[in-house]
Amino acid sequence: MRRIFLLLFILLGVSLICNVTEAKNQEKQKVIYQYKKYQKFDFEELGVTGDSSSPGDLSIRTRLQKSFVNKLPYRRNFDSQIRSAIERIR
Repeated sequence: MRRIFLLLFILLGVSLICNVTEAKNQEKQKVIYQYKKYQKFDFEELGVTGDSSSPGDLSIRTRLQKSFVNKLPYRRNFDSQIRSAIERIR
């Protein structure tokens, strides 16, 4: 019984040591990715099949244009307001 436990303990220890050393080796290796520098698509060979359910022409209803009334009073010059604003700054 002791021999079985001792044998299992040794096997587990060896397997753990092997896993640790393998993990260290994998960390040291650099992974280099190379991407395609040029890729060409031939759109003539790509065939798209299906049904176009959109109508042939688009029609837009005309709307009445609404004219808005300006509620602000009309003034020819704002000199007095500009002077009072400058005086408030001083």
